[in-house]
Parts: sequence; structure tokens; C-alpha cells
Amino acid sequence: MNEQERYAWIELALTPYIGSKTFLRLLNHFGSAQAILSASIAEIKPFLHRAQASRYWRSDEARQAAEAALKWEQSHADARLLLLTDNDYPVLLTEGLTPPPLLFIRGNSSCLHQPSLAIVGSRHATPQAMRIARDFAKALAQKGIAVISGMAAGIDTAAHQGALLGTGNTIAVWGTGIDRVYPACNKALAAQIAAHGCIISEFPLGTRSLAENFPRRNRLIAALSQGTLVVEAATESGSLITARLAGEMGREVMAIPGSIDNPLSKGCHALIKQGARLVENLADILQECPLLLQKTHLQSYSSQSVQPESQISMPSSSIGNPEDLSLASAPVSALSPIEQQILAGLGYSVVHPDTLITTLGMTATDVYAHLMALELGGWITALPGGCYQRIKS
Repeated sequence: MNEQERYAWIELALTPYIGSKTFLRLLNHFGSAQAILSASIAEIKPFLHRAQASRYWRSDEARQAAEAALKWEQSHADARLLLLTDNDYPVLLTEGLTPPPLLFIRGNSSCLHQPSLAIVGSRHATPQAMRIARDFAKALAQKGIAVISGMAAGIDTAAHQGALLGTGNTIAVWGTGIDRVYPACNKALAAQIAAHGCIISEFPLGTRSLAENFPRRNRLIAALSQGTLVVEAATESGSLITARLAGEMGREVMAIPGSIDNPLSKGCHALIKQGARLVENLADILQECPLLLQKTHLQSYSSQSVQPESQISMPSSSIGNPEDLSLASAPVSALSPIEQQILAGLGYSVVHPDTLITTLGMTATDVYAHLMALELGGWITALPGGCYQRIKS
């Protein structure tokens, strides 16, 4: 790929409302990013899923985002823009979801090809759960297994810290631009991760910590890992979305049991009831995921030659693309009457369960139980503060 094509690829990938699916369909039709950007808006419109995309076609905003990305890459010794066409693009990101055409990387991208396990859980974890996450991550790292998480507060932070203690690689997948550390209190941790592993983001520079970005981040965590371990999670935890996505992608799902009196154990218990492996020690993980002990690097991926659209992997559950946020294939009519009522009560606003309990006249038990089912079904997502938001029409 020459420099002109690379620049066009980056500009197209950073054009608002052009998600991964649309990007690949355009690439299949026109053959190159330069040809796509040379096309008229009339030629492009049939491929656009959102009317807003037309307003940003060949816009100053897209060009400025591309120029900023290239400047960022050149300004940091450990920075890289990883394209789907690059020989070392991780093949796991092409299995089970539509691969992002562009990733922002800081650190050593080679660790993306190591055997890896995701460790996720509550942002408001108990001290015991933090210790467990740290201990498991350290033990995995000592076995040469990369630990992946989202660098959020709580379990994510403990997982990264444990991997670093184990002198192993750790990978942080961010839901913000790679130039924004979130939460800010993890600035020192981010520097350590970049030095001993890598940080990944698919979002343009400057992207803030918006709630709708985190389900997109979660799908990358699930895809990059050969298994996902949930350490502690309430029924409204976003970690359950990561676990569900991992299961849909054919990855192993595991959970740590806890006290029945601890509300932060209920999400893990629900996963175990649904078939997740109950984990008590490292041997349980290695028995469930024997490939974690393989010594060779995982395969890389390259799309040097554009494949026909029929050959591109774009599963119906591919999530996080701006033009396709559907997380479940079933229509609303397939839900139970109570679940439909809760969805209607949510609307598309950020709502706390207490509000639903009051406005719908339901018991707390019923509301929380159905919220968990809706989250596992991909209809809603959990947000900080115990709130929920609908993410599927």
C-alpha cells in the first residue's frame, strides 16, 4: 500500500457514520480507498445506511481527523495506526465480528498475537474481588498469557495491575480516543501498560468517554481473547455484555462464584447457571482453554487482495458499528410482555431501575431480573451509577 492509499484508507475509516460494514462494502465495490473517495456522492449514497453520512462525505472533519491521526503516529515512538491490510493485523478480530478497518495502538502490537484471556468485572468491586482478579492475572501472565481488559476502575484495573506484577503482557482496550486516559486516575497505569503491553482504540483522537462507546469496546475485548473470565458483576453490569459477546463468538466464558448475599455476585451466578465454567483456580481456566498454553504466536490476518463481499465475515451479531447497533436478531414482538413494557419504559433515555419500579408499578425483583435478560439479549446496556439505556430498536 502506497502513502496515498494509506492516507485515503485512514480518512475513510475516520469519516463519521462510515462503520466497518459500510467501509468493507465500499472497498469491495470500488477496489481501493482512493477510488472510494474519488467517487461522487451519488455513487456513494446507495452504500450509506445513515443520511447523516452524506453530510460528512469528503468533509474537513474527516480530513482533519486523518491528519491528526498521522501526526499522532509520527509524534510518539510507540504509536501506530494498524490497518486491516497490515500483515500483523490480529486474525481474532476477523472472527465473529466485522473487523475495524483502523486501530490506534500504543506499545508493542506483537502481544496481540499471544494467547490471551480477558478478565472483566464490576467498576465497584469488593476488595476481595480485586485481590482475586489481581492474583489470577498475575498467575496467567507468569504462564506467558496476555491479560486483556478495558482499564476501567475496579476489576479491569486490578487485572492489568496483576498482569504487570506477573511480568507479562497486558492489553487495554479503550472506549475513548487513545489520547484520552479514562478514568484519569489510571494515567500512571496507562503508561505502564504501553511500556509492557499495548493500548488499543478504534475511536478517533479526542473521543470522550461516551456511554454508547463502551459496548463497542467490549466487543473488541471479547474478540481479542480466547476466553473471558468474569470475576465479580452485578446483574446490571456491562461485563455481562462482554461475556455474552464472547459466547456468541465461540470463545470460552468463565465466572468466579461469590456469596449469595453479595449483589455483585449475582451476575456471575447468572452466567454459571447459563453454562459458564465455574472457576476456582488457574487449573480450571487452563482446562477450559488449553490453547492458552500454546507456545506459538497466533496467526495474523491480511486482506491485501479485496475479497468479494460474499466472502467477507460480517455476522449478523456484529456490533458497535455506527450504522449497525443491533445486538440481537429477535424482534421486539419475540420478547415477553413484561420485557416489552420495560423497554417502553426505558425509551432511549438513561434510566435508573428505581424509576422503572415506580413508573411501571413492578417489584424490584421483577425489574432487575428482566433488565438482566434484556441486557444479555443485547437490547440494553448498563451504565455507571446502576442506570440502563436501550441500544436496539
